[in-house]
Amino acid sequence: MENLPNCPQCKSEYVYHDGSILVCPECGCEFQAEDVAEKVYKDANGNVLVDGDTVIITQNLKVKGASSPIKKGTKVKNIRLVEPEDGIHDISCKIPGFGSMMLKTSVVKKG
Repeated sequence: MENLPNCPQCKSEYVYHDGSILVCPECGCEFQAEDVAEKVYKDANGNVLVDGDTVIITQNLKVKGASSPIKKGTKVKNIRLVEPEDGIHDISCKIPGFGSMMLKTSVVKKG
């Protein structure tokens, strides 16, 4: 069976060929296979990040409701890269002493 990409709009896995285009039966989206490129996540220095990487925070981060900021140089292990729901925060992780957090790739460097 051919390995087709998921729909770029609704992420459905039920995409099928219709001539030279791909069609999503759930949302009706029509697209070319070349249009669906895998997103590349890069840190503040331009290094490519992948799931499971360890990163270091490059600046002090104020946390709403917390008594102290997340300090520059804090090491965060086993990050998970996600499609940002808010369009900004694309790293899901657990920070020691703070718990689950969402971070921007622009405030971390590969560790």
